[in-house]
Amino acid sequence: MPSKSVVISGSGLWTPEYKITNAELVESYNAWADQYNQQHQHEIDQGELTGKPQSSVEFIEKASGIKSRYVYAKEGVLDINRMKPRFPERSDDELSQQAEIALAAAKKALKAANKQASDIDAVIVSCAYTQRSYPAIAIEVQDALGIEGFGFDMLVACSAATFGLHRAYEMVKAGSAGAVLVINPELVSPQVNYCDRDSHFIFGDVATAMVIEGADTATSEHQFEVLGTKAVTKYSNNIRSNFGFMSRAQDTDPYAPDKLFHQNGRSVFKEVCPMAAAHLEAHLLQYGFTTADVRRWWLHQANINMNLLIVKKLLGRDASADEAPIVLDEYANTASAGSMIAFNLHHQDLQSGDIGVLCSFGAGYSIGSLVIKKR
Repeated sequence: MPSKSVVISGSGLWTPEYKITNAELVESYNAWADQYNQQHQHEIDQGELTGKPQSSVEFIEKASGIKSRYVYAKEGVLDINRMKPRFPERSDDELSQQAEIALAAAKKALKAANKQASDIDAVIVSCAYTQRSYPAIAIEVQDALGIEGFGFDMLVACSAATFGLHRAYEMVKAGSAGAVLVINPELVSPQVNYCDRDSHFIFGDVATAMVIEGADTATSEHQFEVLGTKAVTKYSNNIRSNFGFMSRAQDTDPYAPDKLFHQNGRSVFKEVCPMAAAHLEAHLLQYGFTTADVRRWWLHQANINMNLLIVKKLLGRDASADEAPIVLDEYANTASAGSMIAFNLHHQDLQSGDIGVLCSFGAGYSIGSLVIKKR
């Protein structure tokens, strides 16, 4: 019996209404830093505390390539007496904020795939953070869309989206599901430490979604056959986010810097870049391809310097924006959704037979990739 072909038949992108530029963030952070230094001048003079350094637009763009980001809620982020977004709490009977943005992306993916709720057998919500432990956001979305079957959440930090696609591919390949909806509602802004010069600019909010199904049922205009998937994880403490239900039992400040996103950026850069390049080269060789055979690279969008270095290692030269599109300048780092945004915005021009690679890399460390071919 011939092996079943599995395709990405539709994708969706939801972009928040609110945008924050680097200039806005810098103005807010610097005003907060001045206030902090003035309030703690004595402790700083005595060496008991370290003064907060100033940030700048030039520093942010050189360090990351980020120029702006979208956020679900802008109120509170730029308030130097708050320095965090304001999310009004919703009752248990209301749709959660994360399910809300997941639905917006899911509906676009379903439309692109020419699918109805009745065509979907499973829902996977895969992202860096979920706003609660249970019930699963995926099951909430499944109910809101009227999908029969099952749903579950996956948390694999910045590789959550690709790992979710891996699970969907395996389910369709095995015949345990005919079509799977994979959603990445990245609501990351509440975990940003807007009082940290080295990370206050990194993240933005977004939601992406994809439909995975058998090629025999796909009817959409743009279809990409999944030739295969590859994943690797290697434990590292260099990217962490420690907030969780244990914080209550530990009697610690849930807003302490170590409970929010923090990283050793230089170590991450040094260790992840060669790891990702080697992973991708090995994955392509599994199917008899070299890096020269790849028409487009949809890479994780964390840092422009990482992306440029990884592709240069793979190609032996700088890649063009057409070969490896960058979206982090506008969207910033959107955790696992970055490569999905790049795919959403840059896939319709590919021709039948073109080879592409979707790849994520992030905390864990974790790396996930899919080699795909335009049908």
